[in-house]
Amino acid sequence: MTQDAIVYRCLDPDMAEVVVTRTTACGSNCGNCEACVFQNELKTVARNLIGARPGQRVRIESKSSRVFGAIALVYIVPILLAVLGCFSAYAAGASEGICVLCTFAGFLLGALVTVLSQKRRTGKNAISFDIIEFQ
Repeated sequence: MTQDAIVYRCLDPDMAEVVVTRTTACGSNCGNCEACVFQNELKTVARNLIGARPGQRVRIESKSSRVFGAIALVYIVPILLAVLGCFSAYAAGASEGICVLCTFAGFLLGALVTVLSQKRRTGKNAISFDIIEFQ
């Protein structure tokens, strides 16, 4: 997965801090939907493979498999466990209120799994970026 970025500062000869502008679903015209409540510029550290200097526009790359794995963990696992909680309560013959409670409990369990796995993953399997070319 590649993204455009601007080199913010050089940390050492092989590392740089870059600023990535997050794109929006509305085409960056926030006057239309006013749903952009998050910061749309993110700073991250990238390996500086090409010797880029501060202020230069570059393209950064990360492994798509790690990005898609994080997406699956954050979005799919909690919903899957919520559905599993609902269906297992329904199959056991529970009342509607218990099914709703089991759905909520499954979702919370999925959120807990996500948080704990992200804390464990922070150092060794974190998503890393490489500066691959100038723009």
